[in-house]
Amino acid sequence: MVPNLSDPDLPARILVVEDDAGMRTLILRALQGGGFRARGVACGDEMWAALEVAPVDLIIMDIMLPGKSGIELCRALRSGQGATHENETSPAQVPIIMVSARGEERDRVNGLESGADDYVPKPFGQRELLARVRAVLRRGIATGAPQERVRRETLRFAGWTLDLRRRELTDPSGATVDISGAEHDLLTSFLDNPQRVIARDRLLELSRTRLGDVSDRSIDVLVSRLRRKLGSDADQLIRTVRGLGYIFVAEVERV
Repeated sequence: MVPNLSDPDLPARILVVEDDAGMRTLILRALQGGGFRARGVACGDEMWAALEVAPVDLIIMDIMLPGKSGIELCRALRSGQGATHENETSPAQVPIIMVSARGEERDRVNGLESGADDYVPKPFGQRELLARVRAVLRRGIATGAPQERVRRETLRFAGWTLDLRRRELTDPSGATVDISGAEHDLLTSFLDNPQRVIARDRLLELSRTRLGDVSDRSIDVLVSRLRRKLGSDADQLIRTVRGLGYIFVAEVERV
């Protein structure tokens, strides 16, 4: 596994921009199974919103997207659009892998000329995708991520603290609360998207590699388990949005 560009002790963070829900889920499962932290969005607007919330080390982007195409989004990123987080790589420098069912030479050239670092035609195997991801990330490290950049991997919310490196949750009194791997991944998903409604199918994509029963009901059960761990604070932190999903309402601070 290749570490992220800002902290070599942590897995790389990958954003998948793919409007086909089935394909997006397959890519996310492959990346998560390969040891990466991955999240998915369906279009350019969701991509910009995700980049506002948290930085990434690599973007995997389909060319054919609703609204602006992957080519247009890639050019926009390379032109410097998007928020730059403190001590993090600018979105203009984040490696991009384009994927598309259109595998003609002209399409590959257009993708690479728009600023992409690699182009993968569909269909592709999981092993090939992971190999290309690792190769692109290694090139990013070799070309020099500044050594002084340190990603803040301690998250604080409502008196609670989650240490992502140690995978350790601490309550407001300072006591450690035991959480499972699936509960940790779910909580991290909420903390990466605070004050945003997250649909059950999106939570399913983010957590399904640790779930045996991949269904909306399994997500509801996992949310209930996490709420129990958060105790009396749970109802003030994770709220159900009827017919839509869940929202993490507290402010999140990275320290």
